[in-house]
Amino acid sequence: MRWLAEVHVALRPGIADPEGQTIGTALRSLGYETVSEVRSGKLMSISFDADDESAAKAAIGEMCRRLLANPVMEMATWELRAELTDADEAIPA
Repeated sequence: MRWLAEVHVALRPGIADPEGQTIGTALRSLGYETVSEVRSGKLMSISFDADDESAAKAAIGEMCRRLLANPVMEMATWELRAELTDADEAIPA
């Protein structure tokens, strides 16, 4: 079965975020004075095969730990869903 994971990687609280600070400053200079803080991050969409939801969760968790996020500075959160294939879309409900 094919799965789609959307992974969000962001700096841990307390870690300086110069990109977020720059964006926040720019937004305030554009007139958005109510913006108090911006934290930047990365969003990744990953499509992969796994036998079932349990295996898919284990796989995406391992991907995050091994490569996608630096555990010292970053944290990763993700959402997982079954990805429809052309064959799935052709089957009437």
